[in-house]
Amino acid sequence: MRPSLQQRVEQENDKGIDLSPLLDVVFIMLIFFIVTTVFVNETGVEVDKPQAVTTTQLERTVIMIAITAAGEVVYDGANIGAVGVRATVAQLLRTQPDRPVVVQADEEVPTGLLVQVIDEAKLAGAIAVNIATTY
Repeated sequence: MRPSLQQRVEQENDKGIDLSPLLDVVFIMLIFFIVTTVFVNETGVEVDKPQAVTTTQLERTVIMIAITAAGEVVYDGANIGAVGVRATVAQLLRTQPDRPVVVQADEEVPTGLLVQVIDEAKLAGAIAVNIATTY
Protein backbone atom coordinates (compact mmCIF):
# COMPACT_ATOMS: atom_id res chain seq x y z
CA MET A 1 0.00 0.00 0.00
CA ARG A 2 1.43 3.37 -1.07
CA PRO A 3 1.44 6.29 1.38
CA SER A 4 -0.87 9.13 0.57
CA LEU A 5 0.39 12.49 -0.62
CA GLN A 6 -0.19 14.07 2.80
CA GLN A 7 1.83 11.32 4.53
CA ARG A 8 4.75 11.82 2.11
CA VAL A 9 4.79 15.60 2.76
CA GLU A 10 4.79 15.03 6.54
CA GLN A 11 7.68 12.55 6.24
CA GLU A 12 9.73 15.05 4.21
CA ASN A 13 9.07 17.81 6.75
CA ASP A 14 10.23 15.59 9.65
CA LYS A 15 13.70 15.24 8.11
CA GLY A 16 16.30 17.82 9.22
CA ILE A 17 17.20 19.72 12.36
CA ASP A 18 15.36 22.80 13.53
CA LEU A 19 18.01 25.53 13.99
CA SER A 20 15.74 28.27 15.31
CA PRO A 21 16.33 27.48 19.04
CA LEU A 22 20.08 27.50 18.40
CA LEU A 23 19.87 30.88 16.70
CA ASP A 24 17.78 32.23 19.58
CA VAL A 25 20.45 31.21 22.08
CA VAL A 26 23.23 32.73 19.96
CA PHE A 27 21.40 36.06 19.68
CA ILE A 28 20.65 36.14 23.40
CA MET A 29 24.34 35.53 24.16
CA LEU A 30 25.32 38.27 21.71
CA ILE A 31 22.97 40.74 23.38
CA PHE A 32 24.30 39.74 26.81
CA PHE A 33 27.92 40.40 25.80
CA ILE A 34 27.09 43.72 24.16
CA VAL A 35 25.20 44.95 27.23
CA THR A 36 27.86 43.87 29.75
CA THR A 37 30.87 45.20 27.82
CA VAL A 38 32.59 48.21 29.38
CA PHE A 39 33.77 50.79 26.90
CA VAL A 40 36.70 53.00 27.86
CA ASN A 41 36.40 56.49 26.46
CA GLU A 42 39.87 57.54 25.35
CA THR A 43 40.87 61.11 24.56
CA GLY A 44 41.78 60.44 20.94
CA VAL A 45 45.29 61.96 21.02
CA GLU A 46 48.66 60.63 22.08
CA VAL A 47 50.50 62.55 24.81
CA ASP A 48 53.84 61.94 26.53
CA LYS A 49 52.84 61.76 30.19
CA PRO A 50 55.37 62.73 32.85
CA GLN A 51 56.71 60.11 35.24
CA ALA A 52 55.80 59.93 38.92
CA VAL A 53 57.01 57.77 41.78
CA THR A 54 53.61 57.49 43.47
CA THR A 55 50.71 56.51 41.23
CA THR A 56 47.32 54.93 41.79
CA GLN A 57 45.04 53.04 39.44
CA LEU A 58 41.59 54.62 38.90
CA GLU A 59 38.37 52.92 37.85
CA ARG A 60 37.23 52.99 34.23
CA THR A 61 34.39 55.48 34.64
CA VAL A 62 36.59 58.56 34.53
CA ILE A 63 36.35 61.66 32.37
CA MET A 64 39.56 61.75 30.30
CA ILE A 65 40.79 65.15 29.08
CA ALA A 66 44.09 65.45 27.18
CA ILE A 67 46.36 68.44 26.70
CA THR A 68 48.74 68.08 23.75
CA ALA A 69 52.20 69.60 23.42
CA ALA A 70 50.69 72.14 21.00
CA GLY A 71 48.34 73.36 23.77
CA GLU A 72 45.14 71.76 22.45
CA VAL A 73 42.65 70.57 25.07
CA VAL A 74 40.96 67.43 23.70
CA TYR A 75 37.98 65.39 24.89
CA ASP A 76 36.76 62.36 22.90
CA GLY A 77 38.79 63.35 19.84
CA ALA A 78 37.42 66.91 19.69
CA ASN A 79 39.42 70.04 20.50
CA ILE A 80 37.30 71.74 23.17
CA GLY A 81 39.87 74.26 24.35
CA ALA A 82 40.42 75.28 27.96
CA VAL A 83 37.20 77.30 27.96
CA GLY A 84 35.14 74.27 26.85
CA VAL A 85 36.25 72.11 29.77
CA ARG A 86 33.70 73.50 32.21
CA ALA A 87 30.68 72.91 29.94
CA THR A 88 31.86 69.44 28.89
CA VAL A 89 32.59 68.25 32.43
CA ALA A 90 29.35 69.74 33.80
CA GLN A 91 27.33 67.92 31.14
CA LEU A 92 29.08 64.60 31.85
CA LEU A 93 28.64 64.97 35.61
CA ARG A 94 24.85 65.31 35.30
CA THR A 95 24.46 61.54 34.84
CA GLN A 96 27.12 60.47 37.37
CA PRO A 97 28.15 63.27 39.73
CA ASP A 98 30.93 61.31 41.47
CA ARG A 99 33.02 60.59 38.33
CA PRO A 100 36.63 61.73 38.68
CA VAL A 101 38.33 63.80 35.99
CA VAL A 102 41.73 62.69 34.70
CA VAL A 103 43.92 65.16 32.80
CA GLN A 104 46.50 63.63 30.47
CA ALA A 105 48.97 66.46 29.98
CA ASP A 106 52.03 66.26 27.75
CA GLU A 107 55.37 66.93 29.43
CA GLU A 108 55.78 70.11 27.36
CA VAL A 109 52.47 71.70 28.45
CA PRO A 110 52.88 75.01 30.29
CA THR A 111 51.84 74.86 33.93
CA GLY A 112 49.45 77.77 33.45
CA LEU A 113 47.37 75.86 30.90
CA LEU A 114 47.31 72.76 33.10
CA VAL A 115 46.13 74.78 36.10
CA GLN A 116 43.48 76.50 33.97
CA VAL A 117 42.08 73.11 32.82
CA ILE A 118 42.06 71.80 36.41
CA ASP A 119 40.29 74.96 37.62
CA GLU A 120 37.64 74.69 34.89
CA ALA A 121 36.98 71.06 35.83
CA LYS A 122 36.66 71.99 39.52
CA LEU A 123 34.32 74.89 38.69
CA ALA A 124 32.16 72.44 36.70
CA GLY A 125 31.62 70.44 39.90
CA ALA A 126 34.25 67.71 39.68
CA ILE A 127 34.99 66.29 43.12
CA ALA A 128 38.37 64.81 42.12
CA VAL A 129 40.72 66.00 39.39
CA ASN A 130 43.79 63.82 38.78
CA ILE A 131 46.80 64.06 36.50
CA ALA A 132 47.75 60.97 34.47
CA THR A 133 51.39 59.91 34.74
CA THR A 134 53.57 56.92 33.93
CA TYR A 135 55.69 55.08 36.45
